[in-house]
Amino acid sequence: MSLNTFDPEKADNLEDIERQFAVVAVEQAETYWGLLTKIPGSKLRLTKLDDEIYETFMEHFPEYRDVERIKKFSEEELKTKEAKERWRQFCKVFETKVEDYNFGTLLRTDASEEYGQHSTCFVVRIQFYAFEVARNKHKLNDWAAIKK
Repeated sequence: MSLNTFDPEKADNLEDIERQFAVVAVEQAETYWGLLTKIPGSKLRLTKLDDEIYETFMEHFPEYRDVERIKKFSEEELKTKEAKERWRQFCKVFETKVEDYNFGTLLRTDASEEYGQHSTCFVVRIQFYAFEVARNKHKLNDWAAIKK
């Protein structure tokens, strides 16, 4: 199949493909968690655009200036019709700047917890970066390295 004729809107959800995406998302989460347990998040740079991602996140979503909202949120607040449109506008900013900006990945809904069944949701990579860069800037992930 040529990539030029592939229409993702009409594509079947093939279980094998979904499983492969899930494996990559889990591997990425495990890698990130491994980093957080060794290096305080406040000392990590996730991308060369961390500052721009953070500033743009705060511009598009001023409600997350409240650190408690960055620390813990519900998956539902990212999935409403209105929220999806706001996130779509945010994502467009990074479409040509961040590789695989819209690739699916896992995000903890509570920065005070490890990845787990009830504390993780599926998001696109730029949403992961937005939350985790903000969490790292506010030292919300530093506990993981101290916990050892």
